[in-house]
Amino acid sequence: MSLFHLILVALIQGLTEFLPVSSSGHLILLPALTGLDDQGQMIDIAVHVGTLFAVMLYFREDVRVAANGIPRLVRGKVDTQGAWLAMLLLVATVPVLMFGLLLKVTGLDASLRSVALIGWTMLIFGLVLYWTDQKGDTVKKAPQWSIKDAAIMGVWQALALIPGTSRSGATISGARSLGYAREDAAKLAMLMSIPTIIASGLLLGVEVINDMNLELAKDAAIAAVLSFVAALFALILMMRLLRSVSFTPYVIYRIILGIVLLTYAYA
Repeated sequence: MSLFHLILVALIQGLTEFLPVSSSGHLILLPALTGLDDQGQMIDIAVHVGTLFAVMLYFREDVRVAANGIPRLVRGKVDTQGAWLAMLLLVATVPVLMFGLLLKVTGLDASLRSVALIGWTMLIFGLVLYWTDQKGDTVKKAPQWSIKDAAIMGVWQALALIPGTSRSGATISGARSLGYAREDAAKLAMLMSIPTIIASGLLLGVEVINDMNLELAKDAAIAAVLSFVAALFALILMMRLLRSVSFTPYVIYRIILGIVLLTYAYA
């Protein structure tokens, strides 16, 4: 891959992974609208690894707490803050794993990559984000996260396997509909991304490990670093903006992009 192509893919993934605008949708649109070759699964893994390290760095204290709780959770004990958080993240990840496996087994994942579908999901879930953000209460904080709420948000996250939906946008919509404040909804959505990205990375890694070569490994390393920087920037910007503004700017972007894509698809 050319350096320009790598930069494009890394920036698109990094900037859109944690913003509620759908990173997968944008990555599918890149070759569909520009004529560039598909970047391939290895580069997909690399840019996801970059965004994974970005969110783990930003929420490093919560990650440390959850990691410390994993050994106790494995032993069947949920008697510490870390074990409780680790269990909730596990509960929230189950729906996306089940839905992802269903799409993979049935082959439907390959059929969900059309420009028209991404246009519709951009538009519809943009309106869903607006409605939940405007109508949702702001009475709950992240420490009040419960098993029930984790399961519900997990279902919302599973919907994001449909390109254009946005994993962060769907989980934020779910959290806002449950009454979580904007910053707390975003925080929970970001923490939920960690086990999801790890699981998807491991799944894709098994499929492409035999195709690894030195040139591809170099491209993957460059893509990972660039996506890390872009994702960290986007994450810092969004979390700061949420202290003073709503999710409406992202909704406007989604609606405009959705209309443009639908016009392109049906013209």
